[in-house]
Amino acid sequence: MSQRKPYILAIDAGTTSSRAILFDHDGVPVSIGQHEFPQYFPQEGWVEHDPIDIWKTQRKAILDALEGANATLDQIHAIGVTNQRETTVLWDRATGEPVHRAIVWQDRRTAGVCDKLRDQGHAEMFHKKTGLILDAYFSGTKIAWILDQDPELRARAEAGELCFGTVDSWLIWHLTGGQSHVTDVTNASRTLAFNIHELQWDDELCDLLRIPTTVLPKVVSSSERCAHLDPSSLGFTEAPNADSKTDASTSTSTQIPIAGIAGDQQAALFGQLCLSPGELKNTYGTGCFTMMNIGETPVLSEHNLLTTVAYQLGPESKPVYALEGSIFVAGALVQWLRDQLEMITQSSDIEPLAKTVEHAGGVTFVPSLSGLAAPYWNPLATGALMGLTRGTQKGHIARAALEGIAHRVREVVELMLKDAGKALPGLSIPALKVDGGAAQNNLLMQIQADLLHAPVVRPQITELTAFGAAALAGLATGYWSSPESLQSIWNEERTFEPSPSEHTKRSLDLWQRRIQAVNSDHEPLGKSSDS
Repeated sequence: MSQRKPYILAIDAGTTSSRAILFDHDGVPVSIGQHEFPQYFPQEGWVEHDPIDIWKTQRKAILDALEGANATLDQIHAIGVTNQRETTVLWDRATGEPVHRAIVWQDRRTAGVCDKLRDQGHAEMFHKKTGLILDAYFSGTKIAWILDQDPELRARAEAGELCFGTVDSWLIWHLTGGQSHVTDVTNASRTLAFNIHELQWDDELCDLLRIPTTVLPKVVSSSERCAHLDPSSLGFTEAPNADSKTDASTSTSTQIPIAGIAGDQQAALFGQLCLSPGELKNTYGTGCFTMMNIGETPVLSEHNLLTTVAYQLGPESKPVYALEGSIFVAGALVQWLRDQLEMITQSSDIEPLAKTVEHAGGVTFVPSLSGLAAPYWNPLATGALMGLTRGTQKGHIARAALEGIAHRVREVVELMLKDAGKALPGLSIPALKVDGGAAQNNLLMQIQADLLHAPVVRPQITELTAFGAAALAGLATGYWSSPESLQSIWNEERTFEPSPSEHTKRSLDLWQRRIQAVNSDHEPLGKSSDS
């Protein structure tokens, strides 16, 4: 085992910004670099990024993180990468230049392609092989859309001249000077083209999606030495070891391994140390992403949740699977109250405003401002504010907004228990581990605990997604000895114990009637939900 160097570099490639964090052996984020990049909206429902913007801002974030810690490359033990999932990049294999803007996970332009595949009767096969539903959310249909824009692009792809990757692949390609075209099992499992049982690209699915297999990256585990940094990609001309003038591309003793890769939600699950079946986390960001560890046997959801690869600790290890429920609007609802209704000045004002009343006064806020995701998958659903009276105050609306977020999470968790309970008899919620910006809202966390009838646990570590990527890299390289050794790093900051009231029950009764009214405008995709 090589001598342990001081830091793990975690690359956290988000949807709106590129971040880089140096973690020490105690899991402390020593230095952070962060830069935003532009968002492009060429048509309604379309969302794009310039891949060059992603690379340039990520490169700058890495250099800023090093400078902030007064660190050199020689002090980096390993690199872990976590990323916005499903966002699709295609680039020239020879030059590294993108051939089209990246199509972002939020983009809906290929919804009609999914409808056509569903009408042709392929939905069940996709579900069984990939654990996913046919939806424009995932990468597969985006690849074909880009290739169809120019017949020459498709010909070049079939000739092996183009590369496809999610953002992890795109960044690793550049970090390695074009030497490594890889992704990991978690990101591959979000493409609609990857068989999660066989852990390989599926030719039948690729044919249906019209994806030339020549563009696909090599799939590796989430925690292994799969590539090495080319220092020149960051502007360094010497090998990382200051005492050695050996070129880093040929030196084995000084190379910095890229040893951890995971999609952002899987990285957060691992960062929360949800390592046992039944453990689950929820990330409260712009949306909510709930994920439950279900062990080494994939369980296909009967309630329109997703089955995905959670992580794989080395190429010889069995993968661990998870159930996932995506909720598109959470913190975005608070932003809407701030920016569109101007009810609050800053997002943190929502909590004191909601505390001006003891309950929501019969008001229900269904936060489907961007459609309903899991378990309804209803893109046409719109937001709804119900139960207003002459006595309704701003505080009631604010509290109903927080309840609406918590109800959506509760729905997903309850369906996870039903799906996972078949393989894990007697399963109950031990606790919900939480992270993300809105997890700092104490009232929201208490409402969540009351609705779930289970504790909600908030950790001291705030950079859970980046820490998950760092942990995966550190485990592969001996920086940390075992997953169990990470337990001393993860510490609870606060636990919210459930204390449901009569209002909790009333809120639930109203929600169950009103969410169905919102959803009734359009049939949900796939199988019907019994939520």
